[in-house]
Amino acid sequence: MAKRKLDITSLFYLTHVRNLPSILERGILSHRRVETDGVEFTRIYDAEIVTHRRDRIAPDRNNLWHFANLYFQPRNPMLYRVLHERDAREIAIVAVSPAVLATPGTFVTDGNAASPESEIVAPKEGLKRIESMQKILMSDYWNPLDGSKRRIMAECLVPDHISPEHIHSVYVSAHTVATEVRAAIKRTDVPVIPEPHMFFMPKRITPVVNRLFLVDGDMFFSRLHALTVSVNVKGVMGKGLASRAKYQFPDVYVQYQDACRSKQLRMGKPYLYKREAFVDEELADDPASLNAPNARKWFLLFATKNHWRDNADLAGIETGIRWIQDNYEREGIRSLAVPALGCGLGQLDWSVVGPVICRGLSVLGVDVAVYLPRERDLPAEQLSSEFLVGRAGPTIREAAAAY
Repeated sequence: MAKRKLDITSLFYLTHVRNLPSILERGILSHRRVETDGVEFTRIYDAEIVTHRRDRIAPDRNNLWHFANLYFQPRNPMLYRVLHERDAREIAIVAVSPAVLATPGTFVTDGNAASPESEIVAPKEGLKRIESMQKILMSDYWNPLDGSKRRIMAECLVPDHISPEHIHSVYVSAHTVATEVRAAIKRTDVPVIPEPHMFFMPKRITPVVNRLFLVDGDMFFSRLHALTVSVNVKGVMGKGLASRAKYQFPDVYVQYQDACRSKQLRMGKPYLYKREAFVDEELADDPASLNAPNARKWFLLFATKNHWRDNADLAGIETGIRWIQDNYEREGIRSLAVPALGCGLGQLDWSVVGPVICRGLSVLGVDVAVYLPRERDLPAEQLSSEFLVGRAGPTIREAAAAY
């Protein structure tokens, strides 16, 4: 199969929503230009991080302070760090035409420009490198061990400023934010688009009953305490969520194999790995300077089948859920994220397994998020409280507050 050519439709700039009127009027300015012109702005980055960029020199002998920087992938460790310390409603992602790559004096980097491991090269060579990294740049996650954490922050460096004519869209985290931003800016030709996934937020939260809700989103960016990963008992993490866990959290894979060998993990008896590392330290840019890393994330390894070739075992899933009911308090689980166990690769249908999961977990005294299968859209009736647990649920506002 021929390799698909990378299609760059936009480059991206991260900023505070308060800066948007100025940006849409003046353009995106380099740090040096902001200082020279005395432009007032609301900072979103840690001042020390930005100051580090003065120490990195581009091939034209100017430091990075002289360039307006754009990302090829905005959903990256820098944005994750910003959202760790600020409310997502304060942040905007400005989308810029790739025509800026033709600006004289522009450079492209193959990773975070401030990192000494990243090279700063001319656009022609840079785009070749960007194309070779398209799997990383199109991914929803990264790993600090294999370089993808640095590479996913590849940049376009434009000297001095980027003209406002190159700005074609603005992305924000929610519809309410979009409404406020539209009222604050003067340019009606620039659409303001709510896109929660870009901000590591769920696309949708549906309440089921108090403290139990359905989520359409990426479970591995959940703020809940324990993440459930569906596995087999043969020690193979080959596809699906298990493969994602194996890549993003290699130590989880090691614990999983040990639990399989020692028979601590089996059908009907999940294995709880009480991981001590802070997830934010692995996902955020420059984690050493984080004010308060996110709480430690635990992993509940939940067997849905014996062999990886098998279909999921519904009876085994029911038994595993009863184990959670009996043990979550004693084990210290403070909140729980659970995928649609047995759906997708397991071949079970949500209409069968959804009620089993939701009825079983609705009795827990902690917040529980059940992440919906992504294979297909589900009928609205299969997302209702009546269908899943047999009684009415809370409001969407209550569910969102819990999440």
